[in-house]
Order: sequence, then C-alpha cells, then structure tokens
Amino acid sequence: MASSGTPATVALTAAGIPFVAHSYDHDPANTNYGLEAADALDLDPDRVFKTLLADVDGALVVGIVPVSGKLDLKALAAAVGGKKAEMADPALAQRRTGYVLGGISPIGQKNAHPTVLDETAELHDTVFVSGGRRGFDIELTPTNLVRATNAVIADIAR
Repeated sequence: MASSGTPATVALTAAGIPFVAHSYDHDPANTNYGLEAADALDLDPDRVFKTLLADVDGALVVGIVPVSGKLDLKALAAAVGGKKAEMADPALAQRRTGYVLGGISPIGQKNAHPTVLDETAELHDTVFVSGGRRGFDIELTPTNLVRATNAVIADIAR
C-alpha cells in the first residue's frame, strides 16, 4: 500500500471494491473543501459529494450530498426514521470518524454510522468522495459507494 493509504482506501481494498485515487494540492486557506476538489480535479460539482455528520435524535448519521448543494436535515432524519436532525459538532465528527474536517470520508470511519447517500449519485457512472484527508478524493461507482458504507439512498439534498 502506497503512502497515500488512508482508512478509506484500506477498507475499499480489503473489501475488494474498485476505486480510483485522485490527489490534488489543497490550499490551506480554502475551507470549501468539496468545491475546491471539484475545481482542482476539473469535475462537475454535481459528481463530487461531501460527507456531513448530523445528530438525528441523539445518534450520529452520515449524509452524503453533492458539493453543489446542501444537506436537507429534515429529509435526512426521515430517511433513517428519525424526527429531528441538526449538524453534528465538528469536534465530535472528527473524533467519531477518525478524520479531519475537509477530509472526512464516508468510508473506513472509526465508528460505523447509519449512512444516507443522496439519490442524485445514481445519475452518474462514478462519483467522488473524500479519500480520508484534504487534497485526496476517491472515485467509485454509486453502487460500490453504497456497498462500502451500507448506505440507503434517499432525496436528502436541496
């Protein structure tokens, strides 16, 4: 395994799930990580997905939505049978996933969380998600992303 190995790439490799790694130069001044990735990799922002953690009725839930949109918290809560959702505390998100903000991958998290992938992922042959650190994305099919995260698919972006 190359030095670019992250818990996400290790988990995908162990599960036999094919992916393509894409590195780019992360600008430390840029905090819009997803749009930075889309721009750096010359991609349609609708194909690049961000990983967000929300607190749904006291439990952490992962929402994966295009960087071109926002997470619909009500829809996320409904997708997992919950009532109320709010964005998780960033420090808690980092502790529970084992990743830093801007590098939180939906794959290979320290603790497994219920995961919901926005349905627009199915419009693309492949999508991009964080590979586990800033400046590193992984490309895989939506089907394999669902397989790697045990995600359910729902309309959670707006």
